[in-house]
Amino acid sequence: MTTEIITIRVDARAAQVFKTASDDERRKLEALLSLRLLEATQTTESLEHLMRRISENAQRRGLTPEILQDILNDA
Repeated sequence: MTTEIITIRVDARAAQVFKTASDDERRKLEALLSLRLLEATQTTESLEHLMRRISENAQRRGLTPEILQDILNDA
């Protein structure tokens, strides 16, 4: 598999996790992110439904409107 370097904005906590991960963990995280990006763009699911599903998952994991606003303000 050919790879390419890209730059994306992520939550500060996600960035810290990635920065402190071992080389092996980083490779796994990069592979997971690559797969998720492909999944998000190749789905037949409507964008609205996909965004709703992602939002529900984020809320289950503890993302609140306040945390989201802080993330958006930092961007």
